[in-house]
Amino acid sequence: MENKKAVIPVKGMTCVNCAAAIQKDISKLEGVQSANVNFANEKAVVEFDPLTVGLSRFVETIQELGYRAVTENVTIPIIDLDATRDRELERIVTAIDGVLKAAVNAGAETVDVEYVPSQIGLRDIGRVIEKAGFRLPQQLEGRSALDIEKEAREKELSDLRTKLSVSAVLAALILIGSLQEMLPFIAFFPRKTMWILLFILTTPVQFWAGRHFYQNAWASLKHGGTNMNTLVVVGTTAAYAYSTALTFFPAFFAGIGIHSGVYYDTAAIIITLILFGKYLEARAKSRAGEAIKKLLGLQPRTARVVREGSEQDIPVDDVEVGDLVVVRPGEKIPLDGVIRKGYSSVDESMLTGESLPVEKNAEDPVIGATMNKTGSFTFEITKIGKDTMLSQIVRLVQEAQGSKAPIQRLADYISSIFVPTVMTIAVITFAIWYLFGPAETRFTFALLNFIAVLIIACPCAMGLATPTAIMVGTGKGAEQGMLFKNAESLEGSQKIDTIVLDKTGTLTRGEPEVTDIIEKDMDEIKILYFAASAEKGSEHPLGDAIVRAATARGINLETPEAFQALPGHGIKATLQGRDILLGNERLMSERAIDFSALKSEAEGLSTLGKTPMFVAVDNKPAGIIAVADTLKEHSREAVAQLNALGLEVVMLTGDNRRTADAIANQLGITRVLAEVLPQDKMEMVKQLQGEGRVVAMVGDGIND
Repeated sequence: MENKKAVIPVKGMTCVNCAAAIQKDISKLEGVQSANVNFANEKAVVEFDPLTVGLSRFVETIQELGYRAVTENVTIPIIDLDATRDRELERIVTAIDGVLKAAVNAGAETVDVEYVPSQIGLRDIGRVIEKAGFRLPQQLEGRSALDIEKEAREKELSDLRTKLSVSAVLAALILIGSLQEMLPFIAFFPRKTMWILLFILTTPVQFWAGRHFYQNAWASLKHGGTNMNTLVVVGTTAAYAYSTALTFFPAFFAGIGIHSGVYYDTAAIIITLILFGKYLEARAKSRAGEAIKKLLGLQPRTARVVREGSEQDIPVDDVEVGDLVVVRPGEKIPLDGVIRKGYSSVDESMLTGESLPVEKNAEDPVIGATMNKTGSFTFEITKIGKDTMLSQIVRLVQEAQGSKAPIQRLADYISSIFVPTVMTIAVITFAIWYLFGPAETRFTFALLNFIAVLIIACPCAMGLATPTAIMVGTGKGAEQGMLFKNAESLEGSQKIDTIVLDKTGTLTRGEPEVTDIIEKDMDEIKILYFAASAEKGSEHPLGDAIVRAATARGINLETPEAFQALPGHGIKATLQGRDILLGNERLMSERAIDFSALKSEAEGLSTLGKTPMFVAVDNKPAGIIAVADTLKEHSREAVAQLNALGLEVVMLTGDNRRTADAIANQLGITRVLAEVLPQDKMEMVKQLQGEGRVVAMVGDGIND
């Protein structure tokens, strides 16, 4: 049996050391081929041999370390459950890939299931149960993995916001109380009373707001490790414990020659600052899944399926391979399949970058989430769920978000030895100050410097300064229309030597426009009048471009008396008793309309990446209207500036080679990668990186 891959969302990680600890322990399990735990996107990706180890063992390992795998618990009702089959049902459900455990309650006729939503959906579990011969009362409506992860993130963010708000107020009061001698309005308080008050204010900050630092540090310690939480806990606890002891046993410290103040403010402010950093970090993470949400949002929720001779609108999740689905003009195609009846043109720009719709006839493949433009058709479903093109693109985005740069792997290694090193330095610092410091204040000096070493190494830099710098940097980038995937991308941008530009929507406007009108036996205005009137009400982008061009020139259009779409050729219309033909050269050849006089002009337009539309009136050639996706206003200037900076500019597009070369020639771009599908774009960028280049990719859509 071939290896499987599991993606498990993980909550509770506070630094890269947490991710490294989980990765280390999962990697040790027998049967695990590779494990990658990413702190930034909070996911563990494990490749494993399913005959040796399973998903439940990974979840157990994560929980044993003190972290939480995102799972879902549901109770599924079973109609007329045969008590003699309860063990069979339990075994069937437990064996489902993605299910952690199942327990059947024969008396209540239910099965309790715990599963990992990122691996399997509730509907899929229901299908397996029904195929085994059990009956469910209704279709199971489960939350998507993204919704469950979003809820977990929102809860985490809400908890952090509450703790940060409370600890910030308390820390401010503690700081004021610590400055008693400098503030006349509280100077009259007895010192003992003030210290007790500070103790009362600091305790909830230390053990409530800072609770997860203790939990994670303890979980790491149980497995023989340390992490950034250890530094926070040891540093702040030392300050808190010393201050507490001094508050309640001042005579003891005076007896051994220690005369100093308390350091409640140190503990409270450090925890508050780190919580602030964690809050900024969590808020940034909560926005990390927007690209995937937008991708998934492209798929329609329902499909019009032909069953038992009638059309039924059912949820996309209930569609099966082999189902026949009807799609009408202006609707999105729900899933991947092959057309069995009908014809249309389909806008596939979301996936391919092709600016013009693609003509589709019987036996042609169609892709889910693309837009049907003109005709109605019936197609057979060939792929569902994780096998569809859209799901594959989502998986590519998730893998990109979870991947680690080489510098990040180096950082993970450094982090693994960083904490023990800092702890050792802190102990040495304490010993040196205690042995060689001023006799009357040596303990205080030693303690303060011990805390200082721990705290300056705490995640203040990573938890506060770095997220703040990233927010400012990415914010400035957003103002300029740039999206940085992560901090490594922001930091590494200074080394970029190659810019890869998407064509459609980035360099070009992303919609066709009329660029040329070539006259034969009719002037431009009349050619536009007949062509645009024939296309009036058309949903085809080429027809819409012609209508817009006529309207812009102030031409009054009329509605044709008759209209007929000619799939793969063009259209036929009747206007004021005259027959209008508008379409490609093949249409004119089949109707024996001679356009040989304009052949060289048509070929010249095609060479420039334009689409020539031949217009005939009463079976006589009238002229040619050229339509193309035109350059944006500042594209030439932008490319020229990039070239002036010494950067190599590469154009990457799913469009055809001829159109791509034509656009590149207009812009002065010498390297063109054309006819590249979305799933291959990343490979093209990797090839450039393999040449030793540092590459930036610029695109306008989620397919980029």
